[in-house]
Amino acid sequence: MRTEPTSTHAPTPPRRILVADDEEAMLLLLRVNLSMRGFDVVEARDGAAALELARAQPFDLLLLDVMMPELSGFDAARELREDPATADIPFVFLSARADQTDRARGLELGALDYITKPFNPLELCDHLEALLDAGTVS
Repeated sequence: MRTEPTSTHAPTPPRRILVADDEEAMLLLLRVNLSMRGFDVVEARDGAAALELARAQPFDLLLLDVMMPELSGFDAARELREDPATADIPFVFLSARADQTDRARGLELGALDYITKPFNPLELCDHLEALLDAGTVS
């Protein structure tokens, strides 16, 4: 009789990603694709809400739109970096702003990447998994 080996390791909890974007269609696109890849997705519809959530819950990664009401993604990232409780949360910008100046500003703020819209959602998921798996993101 053959028995299957049993794992002594507890299942790995899903990686938690906070997606901050003010466009409902973008939130839906990201939620569906990231959830299908096994991510636990939490949403914020503006920069202020993203900051509040990031300070209240642990996240493996934040996806921040640049142009949001209340607080831009750039301003939210700056505040995250200035707060010792959130300074180490990694983030990636997703933005329709494709200017090199905006990209440079995002990377200067500490973003792991600056991805312009439109993007391929499957490639984005692959990229985020690679960042997480490579240990780039804690």
